[in-house]
Amino acid sequence: MSWYPWLNAPYRQIIGQHQQGRAHHALLLHALPGMGEERLSWGIGRWLLCQRRDGLKSCGECHGCQLMQAGNHPDWHNVVAEKGKSSIGVDAVRTLSETLWQHAQQGGARVACIPDAAQLTDAAANALLKTLEEPPANCWFLLGCREPGQLLPTLRSRCLLWHLAPPPEASSLQWIMKQGITEEAEAMTALRLCSGAPAAALALLEPAVWQQRQAVCAALTTLAGGGDVLALLDSFNKEDAPQRISWLTSILLDALKYAQAGGAQVQNVDQQRLAQQFAATLPVSVLLASVHLWLRCRDALLNVVAVNRELLLTEYLLTWERELARAPV
Repeated sequence: MSWYPWLNAPYRQIIGQHQQGRAHHALLLHALPGMGEERLSWGIGRWLLCQRRDGLKSCGECHGCQLMQAGNHPDWHNVVAEKGKSSIGVDAVRTLSETLWQHAQQGGARVACIPDAAQLTDAAANALLKTLEEPPANCWFLLGCREPGQLLPTLRSRCLLWHLAPPPEASSLQWIMKQGITEEAEAMTALRLCSGAPAAALALLEPAVWQQRQAVCAALTTLAGGGDVLALLDSFNKEDAPQRISWLTSILLDALKYAQAGGAQVQNVDQQRLAQQFAATLPVSVLLASVHLWLRCRDALLNVVAVNRELLLTEYLLTWERELARAPV
């Protein structure tokens, strides 16, 4: 598993706590998508399961390290939702707990990794609590989450919350450019659209994905020049509609920045002209109403069960058309 340079500092801090004998048995890693917390968990687990540790590093040569590299270490338990399911049920947690209470097959530590603890059902989380409250000796838990508030308070209280903050923008930009990206404005845009998470920004810059964003921006440019609002339906009625709406709202928010603060810290560095055009033609009240409108639409797409995407988008486009009509000619 490849490694990210911004994981070095938290890795050293966490392993240092283990070396000093004051590490918490349950670590809850809170990170944005694209920060690589699952790789950090794997690195910590590899150190814990290494049989010949070299200071902060795992040796890479012992039987434990070889098993981790091969992905089949019997004392590394990675708990994820079953294929086709979006949640982790209580049976999986009970099986995990029973396994952890058995002797380690390699005679050392046992590590349980739950990359997305928000997938735990309430029953599963409650079952896990029992093991977290009285864990077996030399047993460690590595949990990950995007939003700690989605977890049961009782589960959070049994863990040490560790926030994996995005690295400084300049160092993230430097890392992205080293990955073969040639346009700095695009790299900066992707980084800001991903809230500073470098790996997520690099994924956004993949040609197939970036071209989709560029197509959305082109459609918005046509609209800003007097085009038909309903013509946007073709650009937004896709499987990734929530993502496309996020790109739209980011442009509108940049327009608000230009209208009120001169465009400081815009997200879409490569689309400043488009944001300026919206700022010049739409009052602040309409821009604000437009942002709120599309955020509601995105929320509905994400949370309404069996929503008819095309009908919902058409409804919101018609509403936006009426909202834009409020702007002075």
